[in-house]
Amino acid sequence: MANYRRLWLILIATLAVTFALLGYFGTEVYRAAPPIPDRVVNADGQTLMTEDSILDGQTAWQSVGGMQLGSIWGHGAYQAPDWTADWLHRELLAWLNIAAMETYGTRYSNLSGPEQNDLQYRLKTAYRTNTYDPETGTLTLSDRRIQAIRETADYYSRLFSDAPELRSTREHYAMKEDTLPNVKRRERLTEFFFWTAWAASTDRPGSEATYTNNWPHEPLIDNQPTAENIVWSIVSIVLLIAGVGGLVWAWSFLRKHDEAEPSAPASDPLSLVKLTASQKALGKYLFLVVALLAFQVMMGGVTAHYTVEGQSFYGFDLSKWFPYSLVRTWHIQAALFWIATGFLAAGLFLAPIINGGKDPKFQKLGVDILFWALVLVVVGSFIGNFLAIAQIMPPELNFWLGHQGYEFVDLGRLWQIGKFTGIAFWLVLMLRGIVPALKQPGDKNLLALLTASVVAIGLFYGAGFFYGERTPISIMEYWRWWIVHLWVEGFFEVFATTALAFIFCSMGLVSRTIATSSSLASASLFMLGGVPGTFHHLYFAGTTTPVMAVGATFSALEVVPLVVLGYEAWENWRLKSSAPWMEKVRWPLMFFVAVAFWNMLGAGVFGFMINPPIALYYIQGLNTTPTHAHAALFGVYGFLALGFTLLILRYLRPNLVFNERLMKTGFWWLNGGLVLMLFTSLLPIGIIQFVASAGEGLWYARSEAFLQGDLLQTLRWVRTFGDVVFIVGALAVGWQVVSALFFPNRVPVGATPAEAVSEA
Repeated sequence: MANYRRLWLILIATLAVTFALLGYFGTEVYRAAPPIPDRVVNADGQTLMTEDSILDGQTAWQSVGGMQLGSIWGHGAYQAPDWTADWLHRELLAWLNIAAMETYGTRYSNLSGPEQNDLQYRLKTAYRTNTYDPETGTLTLSDRRIQAIRETADYYSRLFSDAPELRSTREHYAMKEDTLPNVKRRERLTEFFFWTAWAASTDRPGSEATYTNNWPHEPLIDNQPTAENIVWSIVSIVLLIAGVGGLVWAWSFLRKHDEAEPSAPASDPLSLVKLTASQKALGKYLFLVVALLAFQVMMGGVTAHYTVEGQSFYGFDLSKWFPYSLVRTWHIQAALFWIATGFLAAGLFLAPIINGGKDPKFQKLGVDILFWALVLVVVGSFIGNFLAIAQIMPPELNFWLGHQGYEFVDLGRLWQIGKFTGIAFWLVLMLRGIVPALKQPGDKNLLALLTASVVAIGLFYGAGFFYGERTPISIMEYWRWWIVHLWVEGFFEVFATTALAFIFCSMGLVSRTIATSSSLASASLFMLGGVPGTFHHLYFAGTTTPVMAVGATFSALEVVPLVVLGYEAWENWRLKSSAPWMEKVRWPLMFFVAVAFWNMLGAGVFGFMINPPIALYYIQGLNTTPTHAHAALFGVYGFLALGFTLLILRYLRPNLVFNERLMKTGFWWLNGGLVLMLFTSLLPIGIIQFVASAGEGLWYARSEAFLQGDLLQTLRWVRTFGDVVFIVGALAVGWQVVSALFFPNRVPVGATPAEAVSEA
């Protein structure tokens, strides 16, 4: 047995240190969270709003889709404004006009330069000065600011209603008419928006930066990048270069070269193992993967079209029933569901193989129960999303059955509990096959790592239960990113790497020593940057400089292992010619090659593009973020889940010959569509917005006037070409899976005579 002691110690030490950092600075998130005042009062002590009314506004915002309709502190959707930046700018302009009328008897725009400068100085002083008293929990506002708040609130109240004078604005923002019908809930909504803008414009006690580290960029009150922002951005870039250099050095000098690669067996070892009942039951999982994929890409097409016709789909008034916030919710949730289903199926397929080719007792029953539980959660959560955004669901039930309002965890809390229960049940099914194998003699290091990743996937989704409906958004964000970043980008990454290594090792294509060593080393690299790198999402979510420092430092290291993925892609590519029987799994291998490419580009290049604090300061909440999200989520996890799906399909249908026409169309059109989507629309729009954000402010880069400009409108229309190409690719892969599952005896197009005879 090879000695992996050093690699295990490195991994364990890495996890201990990184989780210690995540936990220690997590307490800083709680300690330094922007306060929600017990009372907001005027100079006479009259109560204007309370903590409860502000949190009522937060729940009202959640019920209309939350982050799926505009964004707060840069997190959310990109068509409507960032409500924090938009509210702040509107309130500032209202204050300046009120002050100009009181001081000079005319509007601010009519004043001379010196007069405007005088009012801007007073504006900055009024807004940056912190008037919150922590001892009494009271925030005191001046009469002038209260008047500016009321003017801004009136605009928002009309915007979220069906006021005819703002109909075109709602259309441009992709908001349905009468988004929030209840008048009192609209009032509470404006109080929540005000509070997020107050935190973004008021200096933290003892600091010259706001609670959100001077985000968003707002020249009117000198919201500019802090010195710490610039320093830690430079540090992150230096660490990236050092990390890449260190990895190349270690790769060259420390990698073992003395072990010869194993000769590929004469036949596929996995095909010699008789399928168990639980493995045969996985066909419905594969169908669910492609069914949800088809639904997701269709919803993606509708979502993208709403950016040009905000309330219509080619003239049809679709927003009455399926508004932008709903289809975007379904688009994202469907992606998470089908990708997770692909991963769950891969694990369930491996469990009997690990267990010596046999099912534990009642394993098939467990697989069937898990499937129908998954279907129930999908359908129930989608219906709940619809009822919530349509404002049919009672407000007190919204968080539990409807829409949590937080991107990537939009499903109601009850459905979230159901999803966690399902994942925990999957963990039990996996361990029933793994634990007996761990007790057998032999080298179990690779299996132990796979087991650890399975346990982590099963348990860490529970981080989503550490916040509730009325948890302040800055604290909620800490736990939400445990799911979106740590659970998905961390533990799923380790599971995927280890599962692939285990599969190739079981096929006899890679030695167990190399598979184990590379998996352990990769896990350490992923966790080193991935765990504390979670903080790079929280630079401007009400945290302090130490959180920014840790996030910037370690998120740079996240990119380091991605630079060697070209070698991993080549390793996967060359496996297809290692034995004649590998031709039957050529297409799954192609999808695994694509994973390596998109991991490098989508997670690496586009990820680091938005990671340094100075970059994210200007581009958080712009189309640069979905550039990274699409390339990383689908490019990495989507292609990986499809690769797993096709690989399982190959063994469920032993005589399957992939339809070359379908697979070429599916693979290349998916990749080509993603490239077109990114480079002809999302990235150019993001870069143009970046210039506007740096020059004028974030409010302008997300404003109605800017986004409705001719160039940006054209670029959003251009995206249609990429979307259509992508949809065709997705449907081609889907039809390959469906036809193989339900019409297994059909001879595929492009099959050779020998393959046709074998198929028949």
